[in-house]
Amino acid sequence: MAFLTEEGRKADRPGLPRRRDYPSVMTGTELTARPLERTHLVVNQTPPLHRLDPLACDPALVSAVRAFGSDGVLDSLAAVARESGSAEAREHGRLANEHPPVLHTHDRYGNRVDEVEFHPSWHWLMTRAVAHGLHAAPWAPDAGEHAHLRRAAAFALWSQVEAGHGCPISMTYAVIPALRHEPSLAAVYEPGLLSSAYDFGMRPPAAKAGLLAGMSMTEKQGGSDVRVNSTTATPSGDGTYALVGHKWFTSAPMNDLFLTLAQAPGGLTCFLLPRVLPDGTRNALRLQRLKDKLGNKSNASAELEYTGATGWRVGAEGRGVRTIIEMVTMTRLDCVLGSTSNIRAALTEAAHHAAHRTAFGSSLREHPAMTAVLADLALESEGATVLAMWLASLVDSGSPLLRLALPAAKFTVCKRAPGVVAEALECLGGNGYVEESGLPRLYREAPLMSIWEGSGNVTALDVLRAVQREPLTVEALWQELASTAGADSRLDGAVAELRAEIADPAPERARRVAELIALCLQASLLLRVSPVVGEAFVASRLGARSGVLGVLPRGVPVRDLVDRVTPAAR
Repeated sequence: MAFLTEEGRKADRPGLPRRRDYPSVMTGTELTARPLERTHLVVNQTPPLHRLDPLACDPALVSAVRAFGSDGVLDSLAAVARESGSAEAREHGRLANEHPPVLHTHDRYGNRVDEVEFHPSWHWLMTRAVAHGLHAAPWAPDAGEHAHLRRAAAFALWSQVEAGHGCPISMTYAVIPALRHEPSLAAVYEPGLLSSAYDFGMRPPAAKAGLLAGMSMTEKQGGSDVRVNSTTATPSGDGTYALVGHKWFTSAPMNDLFLTLAQAPGGLTCFLLPRVLPDGTRNALRLQRLKDKLGNKSNASAELEYTGATGWRVGAEGRGVRTIIEMVTMTRLDCVLGSTSNIRAALTEAAHHAAHRTAFGSSLREHPAMTAVLADLALESEGATVLAMWLASLVDSGSPLLRLALPAAKFTVCKRAPGVVAEALECLGGNGYVEESGLPRLYREAPLMSIWEGSGNVTALDVLRAVQREPLTVEALWQELASTAGADSRLDGAVAELRAEIADPAPERARRVAELIALCLQASLLLRVSPVVGEAFVASRLGARSGVLGVLPRGVPVRDLVDRVTPAAR
């Protein structure tokens, strides 16, 4: 049916026909309305994606959850999928970005408060993310089998609503394994971190119904090289330390607890700092400013100073990197999930638009050139999804292969996301370049996951370190890929190339090693989980490959690939 402007809805206004007088469809035939009235007709526009079921049009996610988990895990995703696709959730995601957080360093009387104010839509999103257990549910004693897989799938679905609030959710998920290096602190704070209640505000942790965590690692002089951190931690004599220093980038500064790195007498050490101390006084964490970022606008990222802040040691002195790397590993998993979610959200918008928009006498999706682009975008989404869910299953099983596969996946999936989202935006043409479409927000978000928790070179070099220092992980990789040996000569060739690269690792080849690991794993997993898609992935990613999306080999079933991912008409 036609979509009317607000003027067209006001049927009683003089000079305008009632709504029933408008033609329901415009097919290119001569309009019967008077010339001046034709400008008020809104036709050939894509209907809004209200009541979207993101699970129903994501067979890659469904197949992966079944393959690596169970039907029970899949059934448990229904509620979060329905809510994430609702018009209400999508509107809250928009509003949270339209009204970014505001820093208040002082109150009206001049007292230092260091508080971040958020729009109510932010709190709506956070309340539901925590209630769905996306922040910590897998770590609960009664989490059950496939808990990390279930959480990963739900996080990927929910993040399609709005990506920014995933940061404090992810930080909280990641803090628990690191905190367990100090059992006495875990015993105090873990119950609050596991709570399904979102309780925003500056109060002592023991007085809150639920807790969230953040992280401070980088400093202005070092960035990824945290060994040159200059923040100091001086023992106070009562088991605590006094921290002094400047942190350049702090994730989720409004949260209740933070892990941070500082130089103690025994070397670089990990510390836990609460925003509010047990006695109710505010810890000496001074928020200097919020970063003005390219994207991720709904989320607050801060620069702060410790001016004698009280911290508790987590792990041994001098073992700070080894301790906090537990947190980095889990947040890297969420980087892969975040990029996967962003790619899927952009694909949904592009496929929906192409199904409803007509040009030159037929819908966009009927034009072979557009079908090829959409199919290529679908392959990117399918490959990212199956790899991300498999990684989550490795967390459930405790597989050492995670040490190698995770940084390789983060490098490849997150590095490809910006180009994929840009191509999806272009499917909407000028409509996609307009803020109201939502695609510009996805586009600005896309580079973040490749930078967060180690940009491209850092992550690729982590892959090389795992190759050189942990031969068991390499052997586990060969065993994993052996399951599809002989299934496709092109995959066999890629694995042979990977073996040659790993046999002679060099820093300048780190990116190629990381990319090959991820591509070989994606191809192998897809061939097992969804053979038709796997065949198309191998043909387009491991054969002769154009650098442009939408250039697929002959014979790839492009229409079937597009049909799989297109939202059902509502």
